[in-house]
Amino acid sequence: MSFNISVLPAFKDNYIWILEINNHIWVIDPGIANPILSYLEERKLSLAGILLTHWHPDHQGGVCELVSKYGCPVYGSNKTLDGPSIPLNESETLDVSGYSFEIINLPGHTLDHIGFLCKDDRLNAPISFVGDTLFGGGCGRLFEGSAEQMFDSLQKLKGLDSNTLIYCGHEYTLNNLKFAINIEPNNSAIENRYEKVKVLRSKGITTLPTNMALEIATNPFLRAKTSDELGYLRLQKDNF
Repeated sequence: MSFNISVLPAFKDNYIWILEINNHIWVIDPGIANPILSYLEERKLSLAGILLTHWHPDHQGGVCELVSKYGCPVYGSNKTLDGPSIPLNESETLDVSGYSFEIINLPGHTLDHIGFLCKDDRLNAPISFVGDTLFGGGCGRLFEGSAEQMFDSLQKLKGLDSNTLIYCGHEYTLNNLKFAINIEPNNSAIENRYEKVKVLRSKGITTLPTNMALEIATNPFLRAKTSDELGYLRLQKDNF
């Protein structure tokens, strides 16, 4: 069985993830339809389903156009999303073309935020689509949720296997690591990662997916010991 993940850049720094399983195409957080339509039409494929991590328009703006064309199901959180979406809850599982994805509640960035986790033995490593909860070197802004909620959500992700591949919603890694160096100037792991990321971005290459071991070593938000510390870091990053 073939299993492949591709990325489609959108807007300024969004990533739309394309999951292809034996020519069954699933899209995660389609903020805009056009790049997905082009991808499918070029390959003469159709859309099997849509997965949504949260309600922000840059993550679901293309849903209605895609559903209108392909009539595919949309899965998301308990908040009413475009499509209309089928709600999913913590610890429920969703069959994605023969692969089981576990749902993780990840409030903080928004109150409705969820993630999708697959630990199938056929994969080289577990994978998780985390939307805007966790980024390379950072975490999402607290638009609706609290520092306590974000801290708890990050602790859930921190508890995943260290080799879990993390697919985030935006390319923020370079700026996040600049902030991380400022917070932990003596952390050589952050400095080394920053230098590698600079090279990748200078060539227009994505820095994602990341993995949990790398994030634990270099992400100050995952390294925060308390929700108060995380809240302080988030406020500092907002004004960085």
